[in-house]
Amino acid sequence: MQESIITAVFLPLALAFIMLGMGLSLTIKDFKNCFLFPKAILLGLATQLLLLPLIGYLLIFAFGLTGTIAVGLMILAACPGGPTSNLITHLSRGDTALSISLTAISSFITVITIPIIVNFAIRHFGEAGSIILPVGQTIMQIVGVTIIPVSVGMYLNHRFPAVSSRADKPVRLASAIFFVMIILAAILKERESLPAFFAQAGPVTLLLNVATLLIGYYLAKWLLLPKPQQISISIESGIQNGTLGIMIAATLLKNSEMTIPIAIYSLLMFLTAAVVILIHTRKATVPS
Repeated sequence: MQESIITAVFLPLALAFIMLGMGLSLTIKDFKNCFLFPKAILLGLATQLLLLPLIGYLLIFAFGLTGTIAVGLMILAACPGGPTSNLITHLSRGDTALSISLTAISSFITVITIPIIVNFAIRHFGEAGSIILPVGQTIMQIVGVTIIPVSVGMYLNHRFPAVSSRADKPVRLASAIFFVMIILAAILKERESLPAFFAQAGPVTLLLNVATLLIGYYLAKWLLLPKPQQISISIESGIQNGTLGIMIAATLLKNSEMTIPIAIYSLLMFLTAAVVILIHTRKATVPS
């Protein structure tokens, strides 16, 4: 895919804006949850950073995927949770503070792990001539569109809490609109090949989403974590930052086909998220 103003400028700016919005809801106290809930934090990070890429890798082999679809799926599996997972956790009556902490901490860690996992996927599944991400440069680019905006948002929240509080809802709404626009742009770019791509990537992305949601939930339940933390870990394990994944594929790798499994996942994710919210809100309202 030739670089356009959308992938070169708009997409990184949109992602930076979304991450700025996440920072507006973060405080230093959220990071202290590492010490308050060490078991929950460690489990959440393990499912996101270790189990998710492993499950993605196994599904690629199980479905016989190769080339751009396989690499796109591994890009998705390498991404952390995003602001969407925090909102879904809140609506599902999970532990929102834990969800925000996991998103923030994993966003910092995946700055380093993403280029390693993606380069492995390109070498292992990619086609001849695929671009390899330069690790140092990629880390700096991801820091520029994720960590710096989050840090700016946290500073604004600390320095101007009243303004940040008032801006939170409008920024969330604008972030949601940006997210939908990015997904639609990725789909429209490959609309002619979409039926074939959906047949290839639809079942595997849905299975990745559902499997990680369930594994995160039952691991947390097995470790006897409180119900709200079980919900948070489930959602953080199963809801990934699709916007970041699309930026990596479209802007850094300049390959629109790699965005397809990520875009399809992002659409299916909303359906499973609606089911998760419905299940947990119903359980919360059923008298014991």
